[in-house]
Amino acid sequence: MDAEVVDNVEKRCFELDLPDGSTAAAFYRVDEEGRLVLIHTEVPSEFWGMGIASQLAEGAFHLMRQTGRKAGLRCQFMVNFFGRHPEFADVVAG
Repeated sequence: MDAEVVDNVEKRCFELDLPDGSTAAAFYRVDEEGRLVLIHTEVPSEFWGMGIASQLAEGAFHLMRQTGRKAGLRCQFMVNFFGRHPEFADVVAG
């Protein structure tokens, strides 16, 4: 899948369009220090186990890196993803 992760600022989530027209999303809130606190990741059930959430997480971390933003991790999936991908340590704060 060649879809690109985008930041939907209005909905406060990173989105990844899927082949069937649905969307995977990683929701965030902005804390008092301006960090994007990742709070929940959603992937439609028909795409579970296909690496979609990991693709979404990687794209979100790359976007935050490119724009100089930091992430706080409150979503268990994102915590686990970061544990497997310490190369994003420059993006994760707190």
